[in-house]
Amino acid sequence: MNETAWPLLAIAVGAYLLGSLSFAVIVSRAMGLADPRSYGSGNPGATNVLRSGSKKAAAATLLLDAFKGWLPVALLGWFGAGLPPAAAAVAGLAAFLGHLYPVFFGFKGGKGVATAAGVILGWQPLLGLAVVMVWVSVALVSRYSSLAALTAAVLAPALYLAGNGWLWQANAAVLMALSLMGLLLLWRHRENMRRLLAGTESKIGSKKK
Repeated sequence: MNETAWPLLAIAVGAYLLGSLSFAVIVSRAMGLADPRSYGSGNPGATNVLRSGSKKAAAATLLLDAFKGWLPVALLGWFGAGLPPAAAAVAGLAAFLGHLYPVFFGFKGGKGVATAAGVILGWQPLLGLAVVMVWVSVALVSRYSSLAALTAAVLAPALYLAGNGWLWQANAAVLMALSLMGLLLLWRHRENMRRLLAGTESKIGSKKK
């Protein structure tokens, strides 16, 4: 393994372990709530935590899940001088994969929407803001969190390319990581897509069953 690969491996492992902290479960336990994997969609994410009736728990989950995606990328921006250009892409993708497949929770994680948003904000704040606005706009109109996530996932790489050269300078490694995250988000929402087509998908704020 060459000298460049070792730092990237260390970055990937550290970011993955951070991403593996499932804050939906951690916050719910800390606040005395039911495990989010036991009701609603069973997804350990902010939208499902909201079904518990605790807006505070859902907000904390959302912010912490986004934070764990943003932090490793931000740290590289502050202290990563001299590292390969792909380092930020590796850190963000590893944190995202940690959320999807957390080593601390039996590799059964959430769908990654908030963590992906945090990663993108770390890569390029303006792009992150645009993606978040897409999610918010679709969610407000449709009240389907899944539809908002799917729309944002599809548009994120296109928005990144659209801003290249005048809002930011696109990085090939980041584009690849962004595209892979989008594909994984689509895969993780495959059941939601089926329910959307069948008209049985739960809307934001619906109570747990």
